[in-house]
Amino acid sequence: MAAYGLPALYALFVWWFTTGAILYLDGLPRHTFRWSMFAATALALLALIGLDRSCESTTVAGAYCAFTCAIIIWGWVEISFLMGFVTGPRTSAAPVGCSEWRRFVFAIQAIAYHELAIVFAAGSIALLSSGAPNQVGLWTFLILWAMRLSAKLNLFLGVRNLGEEFLPERLRYLRSFFVKRPMNLLFPISVTVATILAAILWTEATATSASAFDATGLALAAALLSLAILEHWFMVLPMPTTALWSWGLGSRTPR
Repeated sequence: MAAYGLPALYALFVWWFTTGAILYLDGLPRHTFRWSMFAATALALLALIGLDRSCESTTVAGAYCAFTCAIIIWGWVEISFLMGFVTGPRTSAAPVGCSEWRRFVFAIQAIAYHELAIVFAAGSIALLSSGAPNQVGLWTFLILWAMRLSAKLNLFLGVRNLGEEFLPERLRYLRSFFVKRPMNLLFPISVTVATILAAILWTEATATSASAFDATGLALAAALLSLAILEHWFMVLPMPTTALWSWGLGSRTPR
């Protein structure tokens, strides 16, 4: 039980804490952003070094290290976007009444540099871990990337809860690319595919033949994917989600 239960709890804590920390930093006065970005960049560089060192390790500690390093690198991507450092060439809302195709093009323009940053980060992780026995860092980053892309597409096509409250004021123009509706046709496909993959990962993690390293790495990946599925359900279920990160949103008091 501990072989996969503890990694699941660790992934849950990291998911909850890092999300809240990023929201908190993003709600601070703008003059603090350069320091937050500097610290995030330094941590991301250290995380790349950590991935390089841990990718050859097939120990439980190596799995945790690779997972944590990938999360830190993803955090850099999120901070750079939410603070407005790496977004896209379009920084204005979509015109009212524009066609869905034009809205899609405008949405791509609004996040183009952000998506390129994700590709660059994923390529760097893949290069560092190429041929190495520890692929936990790469799995972690790819899960985050795939599920975030799915979330963006579902927001574009339409869901019940758009999560505008998580967008900082400087990025509120992104709201114009979202559509509010009960659900869209992509949502059940996204959730079903992700749930099948999560079930496979959990099955492999809990198999009696799994080594301590395999159980830990697979449980970390499975837990992260399960949490991403939960975030997808947050988009369509009539339930408040801001309470989970009220402490992170507390920095957005009017000034």
